Amino acid sequence: MTVSQTSQPELDRSIETTDPILEVRNASVTFDMNRGQSRVLDDVDIDIERNEVLGIVGESGSGKSMLASALLDAVVDPGLLSGEITYRPPDGDPIDVLELDKDELKEFRWEEVSMVFQGAMSSFNPVRKIRTHFVETLSAHDYNVEEGMRRTRGILEDLYLDPDRVLSSYPHELSGGMKQRALIALSLVLEPEVLVMDEPTAALDLLMQRSIISLLEEIKEQYDLTIVFITHDLPLVADIADRVGVLYAFEFVELGPTDEILEDPAHPYTRLLLKSTPNLAAPIESMRPVEGSAPDPVSVPSGCSFHPRCPIGDSACEVDAPGPYDVNDDHHVHCHYWEEATERISMDTDVESAEDDDLIGMDDSSVTGRTRSRSSRTGEPVVSLDDVEVHFETEGGFLDVFSDSDVVKAVDGISFDIYENDVVVLVGESGCGKTTLGKTAIGLQEPTGGSVRYRGHDIWDVKANGSEETSWAEIRRSLQIVHQDPGSALNPNRRVRQSLEEPLRRWNKELDGNDRKQRILSLLEHVGMTPPEDYIERYPHQLSGGEQQRVALIRAMLMNPEVILADEPVSALDVSLRVEMMDLMIKLQDTFDTSYLFVSHDLSNARYITEKTGGRIGVVYLGELVEIGPPEQIIHNPQHPYTKALRWATPELDPEEERAEEAPIREIDIPDPTNPPSGCRYHTRCPEAREVCRTERPDAYSGSDDDLHEVTCFRALEDHEYWTSEPITDDGGAPE
Repeated sequence: MTVSQTSQPELDRSIETTDPILEVRNASVTFDMNRGQSRVLDDVDIDIERNEVLGIVGESGSGKSMLASALLDAVVDPGLLSGEITYRPPDGDPIDVLELDKDELKEFRWEEVSMVFQGAMSSFNPVRKIRTHFVETLSAHDYNVEEGMRRTRGILEDLYLDPDRVLSSYPHELSGGMKQRALIALSLVLEPEVLVMDEPTAALDLLMQRSIISLLEEIKEQYDLTIVFITHDLPLVADIADRVGVLYAFEFVELGPTDEILEDPAHPYTRLLLKSTPNLAAPIESMRPVEGSAPDPVSVPSGCSFHPRCPIGDSACEVDAPGPYDVNDDHHVHCHYWEEATERISMDTDVESAEDDDLIGMDDSSVTGRTRSRSSRTGEPVVSLDDVEVHFETEGGFLDVFSDSDVVKAVDGISFDIYENDVVVLVGESGCGKTTLGKTAIGLQEPTGGSVRYRGHDIWDVKANGSEETSWAEIRRSLQIVHQDPGSALNPNRRVRQSLEEPLRRWNKELDGNDRKQRILSLLEHVGMTPPEDYIERYPHQLSGGEQQRVALIRAMLMNPEVILADEPVSALDVSLRVEMMDLMIKLQDTFDTSYLFVSHDLSNARYITEKTGGRIGVVYLGELVEIGPPEQIIHNPQHPYTKALRWATPELDPEEERAEEAPIREIDIPDPTNPPSGCRYHTRCPEAREVCRTERPDAYSGSDDDLHEVTCFRALEDHEYWTSEPITDDGGAPE
């Protein structure tokens, strides 16, 4: 089937809506650069319905944030915004946003359309208390400050915050979730009609993400809001959005009701994007990365911008810009072959046949390591943690010199082993001790109690006193780390070749310069950076995020380590790249015979990597390991109430997926780590807690018939006094 310019039907590019509050027509944003004009928004047309939640999804660099800025006419210089943006207030005449003068625009941005940015910390002045931000905002818009602060307190309470505590705090004194909620309150204080939210939950962990999504559902109704919710994380929109718009290469490729977009999308990109998204329901073998990469804004392909990556495109797609075509009255798609796409790119979650693999450009060599059986975990562990504690004293101010410092028990009595070719993933909320525990396991943090042993040797004893059998240098070489942000981990002034040569110079002194170069070229090609000669002389800033992470992985692997701590190695990547990166890590594990200790806040990613490798998931809460076991047990048969809460909070792609109406957690915010609850530390948030949980700390018990599954909860014992103890009354309340 082909499409020619003459055979393509005349298409009405406007989108019928019943009551739009914002109308966008032919919106484009361009930047003039030395290498050409960069078009970062390309003739976008969309209407935003009054009182709807519109989800905007797409990969990094697809134009999501630029669309948000365009809606407020806030594109930074030297960017040039063109087109039409019309705002229709509840009362009064339509407003041409791009024709507003400076004073009118200032009023419009806060009082009509308000913005919530991704980084709550950078949105607040760090040297001013939260109260000051509200007062200054009210004063700048000539609002009655006293009346506005009464409204502020009400909004903060609606967001499950203590107004007195929040308003009297500096930004750094609040957790990430509290700061984000305070920022939402600030955006609502002038009673706007539209709330534009740019990745508002990107830096938050699962429970806080889910809590804020639930809170947005509540405040939308309470404050009669229209919400534009921008995210790169597709599953998030399933729970909140009425419609979803999918951006690719700075333009919408599909727009329609959330249920239709997630269940049966029409555009090949949307279908492949959904198939690449790690989730808890689909078989991991059905998850595939999207081949190729998003286009450069200076050289966007002609015709359909997705055609270089599309498995069903042809020569017509290279010439003719498609659509929009009407799937139905509410669902529109920019693809000539959308009807074929729904047939040829299956959304079936069953494992595809080889024919399907060929269709989407995959083969057995690129889908690395079909699911492995469990590691044997026999013999001596590579790394063994025994009752490890890491306690920090907090730094006090000048007036605190005569008082005792607070102690943060970041890790408090954790034991587990890492074996050869093993994979352990630590999950939990921010601040629970995951990263501290990981750094302690590889010798980057000295424990204040317990021991960490490498091949049977206490590593800190080896550092202090030496050993005839091993050395501190050997331990450091064998225990490596890959950081969350490879851009900051790589020296910006060193080319790829220089960064990768360093470990070879130190540990493979027998290699000459040519041997080192050939090994580096071989590894770059091994991880898909081809042709490698194009990458070896680049600086980190000339690489994409995924390419930077590949270089960081190679650098760690060149040390021939036995254990690698991978600290959130895929959280900064697009959803479409996460499966690809995790498959690459499995491939490298097979090549180098190493073990991984992952740190993650995402249960879907944890499930993917551990099911593929036969690994384990460990759940960490306030410095304690509350549950550990194989993924099939942790995901499908969790025994600890905290694990169940993480499972509940994990967003699903299926909008029809049944989810408990009430959250299996009593309090949103994690307790102060300097003053953790007595007994079971989770009892203050646990809906199953009883009086015995207040005073008695549970041991690790067998969580099921599987001897690898352990849980620190009295509910694992049938004859414990827990069952006769009185339930704890929930007097705090929490959002659903």
